[in-house]
Amino acid sequence: MSEVVQNGTRAVGAVVQALRILRHVAASGEAEGVSAIARATQTNTSTCFNILRTLAAEGLVVFDAEAKQYRLGMGVLELAVGLMGTNHGDLIRPELERLALNAPALICLWQITDTERVVLLDRAWNPGSVRVDLPVGKRLPSSVGAIGRAIMAARKLSDDELRRRFAKLRWQRPLSFETYLDSVRSAEQHGYGRDPGVLYAGVESVAAIVPDAQGQPRYGLSAVSIQGQIEEAALHQLGVELATVGQRIGRALFRAPLHWEE
Repeated sequence: MSEVVQNGTRAVGAVVQALRILRHVAASGEAEGVSAIARATQTNTSTCFNILRTLAAEGLVVFDAEAKQYRLGMGVLELAVGLMGTNHGDLIRPELERLALNAPALICLWQITDTERVVLLDRAWNPGSVRVDLPVGKRLPSSVGAIGRAIMAARKLSDDELRRRFAKLRWQRPLSFETYLDSVRSAEQHGYGRDPGVLYAGVESVAAIVPDAQGQPRYGLSAVSIQGQIEEAALHQLGVELATVGQRIGRALFRAPLHWEE
């Protein structure tokens, strides 16, 4: 293991290089390729590539496969959560953009209010895809749609309480309480909720929560698409990814425990 002398202290060379690269990626503010990062940090290109690949595996940087570039990842928040004062929406925005690049869907960030509503805070999309749209500020009951199923699943409400809330909901396509209940229990099992074109005819969605330290939903992530645009297997994988990202954001922002694994 190579060592270097830095500020009078013997330091591990590989760690010094990794931190130099991570600091550069954080300071640049823009995604960059391996060659540009290697030049800026005076690191061998092959070594730089291996370090970036390791940092990406740990979630500290994010790799854009299409552009072949790296940018700062959500994993850094896990290290800095005690110092953060930045708006949560601004911190989550890069994850929305990353998700949108890989799916023909509108990726939404919802805030869950104390008045049993969800409010659309932000959304991202792939400019090259045909998509649906929702306006920022849109409000919905917190138990409706895919996001509602995910929230109800996280709260583990009784059947009677779910029935009470269900009676107040409005859907564009008919939905029985039994079917709704089954979909909430499915969300508990799989980690994400799904609305198969019931809330809005012709529009389907999958959604997951961002939990706090007590495992309660603080934010929601959803992917909204034209019905049939995403194949069944891909839709399931998108739901799983939303659940995984939601858990990671929850750990970074709220020190949330990992309570679900696919």
